[in-house]
Amino acid sequence: MQNKFIIIGLAFIVAAGTIIACNSSAANEKEQKPLSQEELVQRGSYLVNAVGCDDCHSPKKMGPNGPEVIPDLRFSGYPSERPLQKVDTNSVKNGWSMFGSDFTSTLGPWGISFAANITSDATGIGNWKEEQFIKAIREGKSKGLEGNRDLLPPMPWFVYRNFSDEDIKAIFAYLKSTKPVKNVVPAPKGWKELK
Repeated sequence: MQNKFIIIGLAFIVAAGTIIACNSSAANEKEQKPLSQEELVQRGSYLVNAVGCDDCHSPKKMGPNGPEVIPDLRFSGYPSERPLQKVDTNSVKNGWSMFGSDFTSTLGPWGISFAANITSDATGIGNWKEEQFIKAIREGKSKGLEGNRDLLPPMPWFVYRNFSDEDIKAIFAYLKSTKPVKNVVPAPKGWKELK
């Protein structure tokens, strides 16, 4: 009787091990299969919306519930035709950093930075290579080019650099699929330029 329980127990362990190994093997095959372009764009859309790229990169208008993205300007960054708002340098001297009214500009000890155009237009990332985008996210380099200035706050590239290569490629694929919006974002202004 005891041998019967041992044989049943061993059979159960072998069966469970086989099922786990098969599931693990199937999961590994699924992870290794590259995403199609359509799947990559869908994944990128999900990630861009999940991490809130609109928060800084999309101009907004005031709506009944606060700032609302202007759909025709989505991801186009700080509007080039907008005059620079009056800057309160005393607040920064007292330790504050501030966003502009639609969150596409930020003032802090570094000066003022403007959210980049990340649409598929040539004034955005339309002419970028995937390697440039990866370098911008991984190393915090403006336009993803060696020798360029570092990305300025509030761009959290030091957090986003932890994305997998596939996730960064998916974000890039999605942004390259967006509606192009022509908008040359102004260069950042250093503290001396604001006085």
